[in-house]
Amino acid sequence: MNSILKPKTDHFTVADYLSWDDGERWELIGGVAYNMSPAPSIKHHDIGLNFYSLLRNRLKGKPCKPFAAPVDVVLSEHDVVQPDVFAVCDPTKITPKNIQGAPDFVVEILSPSTSRKDLREKKALYERSGVAEYLVLGPLELYALLFRLDANGHYGAGEVYGPEESFELQILGGEAVDLREVFEVGGE
Repeated sequence: MNSILKPKTDHFTVADYLSWDDGERWELIGGVAYNMSPAPSIKHHDIGLNFYSLLRNRLKGKPCKPFAAPVDVVLSEHDVVQPDVFAVCDPTKITPKNIQGAPDFVVEILSPSTSRKDLREKKALYERSGVAEYLVLGPLELYALLFRLDANGHYGAGEVYGPEESFELQILGGEAVDLREVFEVGGE
């Protein structure tokens, strides 16, 4: 289960976050510190690498750049996250130490200890921050849940896809993603 850092009356800031040197990975959401230990499962890791590789291959030669955790994404003075996989199309957001501002696309891979945070706190944070596409992958149940910002800046209910389905991503210019490649199921 995600643990929260030692109690503090006010919320943590990016400055607090940057001062922690305890060998553990943390995220700040609304000033609350979430411990990201232990490391994810092998299946979680493989799915993340598969999606990162897919983005890297398809975005080659295009202005958007893919990243994989751990990379800090600073969204506000009280919000620093490390998405599993993400892409940034604005090069001014990419600094030598971190990403400053919302990525264009984010993938979070659920694990038993992070599911609630990914589907509640992170979804709300990504929506507020203007992440255009937010993809949640369920490695145990083998599904994808895709949220896209609408004209009013809201995600809505999202679209659900099964392990042998495909869907289009705006970040890829409308190219389809086949979940069989991501989850390594089924086959042709």
